[in-house]
Amino acid sequence: MAKRVSTPSLASKRLVAVWVCAVLAAITWLVFGQTLRHKFVTYDDPQYVYENAKVAAGVSLEGVSWAFTHTIAGNWHPLTTVSHMFDCQLYGLKPAGHHFTNVLLHTIAVILLFLVLRQMTGTLWRSAFVAALFAIHPLHVESVAWVSERKDVLAGLCWMLALAAYRRYVRRRGAAAYLLVVAAFVLGLLAKPTVVTLPLILLLLDVWPLRRPWNARLLWEKAPLLLLSAAVSALTVVAQRGAGAMASLESLPLGTRIAEALVAYGSYLEKTFWPTRLAVFYPHRPLPVAEVAVCALLLAGVSALALVERRRRPYLLVGWLWYLVALLPVVGLVKVGEQAMADRFSYLPQIGVLLMIAWAAADAGGSRAVASAGGVVALAACVALTARQLDIWRDSVSLFAHASAVSRDNYVAEANLGAALLEQGRRAEALVHLRRSAAIKPGYAKVHVSLGKALAEGGDPEAALREYTDAIRLDGDSATAHYNLGLLLAGQARLDEAIAEYRAALRIDPEYAKARHNLGAALATQGRFEDAIEQYRQALALVPDRGVTHGNLAIALERLGRSAEAVAEYREAVRLMPADPTAHFNLAGGLAGAGRVDEAIAELRQALRLRPDWPEGRAALAEVEGRRREAVRRGP
Repeated sequence: MAKRVSTPSLASKRLVAVWVCAVLAAITWLVFGQTLRHKFVTYDDPQYVYENAKVAAGVSLEGVSWAFTHTIAGNWHPLTTVSHMFDCQLYGLKPAGHHFTNVLLHTIAVILLFLVLRQMTGTLWRSAFVAALFAIHPLHVESVAWVSERKDVLAGLCWMLALAAYRRYVRRRGAAAYLLVVAAFVLGLLAKPTVVTLPLILLLLDVWPLRRPWNARLLWEKAPLLLLSAAVSALTVVAQRGAGAMASLESLPLGTRIAEALVAYGSYLEKTFWPTRLAVFYPHRPLPVAEVAVCALLLAGVSALALVERRRRPYLLVGWLWYLVALLPVVGLVKVGEQAMADRFSYLPQIGVLLMIAWAAADAGGSRAVASAGGVVALAACVALTARQLDIWRDSVSLFAHASAVSRDNYVAEANLGAALLEQGRRAEALVHLRRSAAIKPGYAKVHVSLGKALAEGGDPEAALREYTDAIRLDGDSATAHYNLGLLLAGQARLDEAIAEYRAALRIDPEYAKARHNLGAALATQGRFEDAIEQYRQALALVPDRGVTHGNLAIALERLGRSAEAVAEYREAVRLMPADPTAHFNLAGGLAGAGRVDEAIAELRQALRLRPDWPEGRAALAEVEGRRREAVRRGP
């Protein structure tokens, strides 16, 4: 009789869990689906995706090998890089597809978090509440809405898979079950190295909710995972140092780091409960002693409470240590990058705090109706705040204008706002923000590059030259600064100097396709066509679909009398740029030179259809038609 009762009960519970998963997916897409209308942003997206030739080319064996053997901006996360390649293969450089993948990965992570918590704790609604808050909390906007933060959502998915595999291992044991945990952990490390803390989180879960007897065996079974963590941590430090992204103790003393870490822990907590004035970049700022002291007391107080309650309410200690441990790699003790903190750093650590909130609220002993109403209010507030924050991420101008408005002396926001305005052709506005950034931090090399570009476009080459020179003095490894200076010098016909700058950019970044192309153009202008052809071909190996490069290569080949090769390249340029009258005009010239007059006339007529008021095109058509009439008159 008992079995007859339990079977429908079990089926009912499973059905409820399925409905919860469906609701979690629905609210995640309801909130984050608007990102499919968003653009790429000019902060990291160019170097991670749309200006990265290897990534934009899509998936290939060569590309995957490159992902595992190279870093991007000092970051080694090959699985993330390959995922960007897959997006480029599927969607090209249309941002909607890239945003779709981010939201999809986040949605799967949300559902897995719910299922893992439900299986580990045996509770449905608390697990659902934690997953729902994780799904739509405003602090997670940066991780989901920013294409470059694919590493967060992908690593988050791998983290949840590792938790699920670990729960299975605890129940079944065996080498096969353990290898699944290792595999998920390795994937997470390949997505984002900050998941190195996962073995310690598993030790916490052994205490609660898994309630495994504590002994040395628990630590020993984590040894392979801890060794992997140590290896990836060392590799990450080497990569970041090599990229110059790691601050030295001289530039940022240990005392300052500890103070910033304490304030960061306190700030993430504050933003969990009051998520306002969020910014894409938080600059370092002087920290009042009182603020550091308050944060230290807060951390000490919560730690003391969690220790006192560890037997009655073990979830407080486990959740609190989850938060502290998971944040440790990015809290600032090892300083990487220029930010004081970042919303994205809270993506996985915040789960610990959410566990504390959900279980403490359920154990408070109040009315279930009141607790449920409070949960609904919290979720509704998250929906509203997250939707507003997502709108800020719609494009670069909105993103950095907001960051500048909610923070003081934000030189990175001002510089990026200026660069974004410059891309829109709003040069006068751009200069205001670029100069403001340079005034806040004169040693910020990137702003001098953007200032140089703005001044060059405004017809002040001497001022632009000074800015580029300053940028290179401040950061000799800025390939962009050398490249832009090369463009400026080439425009002044100082070709030898321009060539030297292009070569300097390529020494720093051998896969800088634009530098290869323009180096080829400078060499061709000097009549060095063989050298130019070599550079054009290398540029096309990086970006095969650049029609302008095919056209320039064709011109160089034609100058050397290699007309058949030239016509082939002209045709490729036309294929890639069918609406460009110049491409048809140049192909016509190559065909006419090869004696293929009828084809040349067809291309010239197409060029004139695209640009009817083109005197040069009409003159060329008249000349080629005259040649055809003369040939007909003379006969065979």
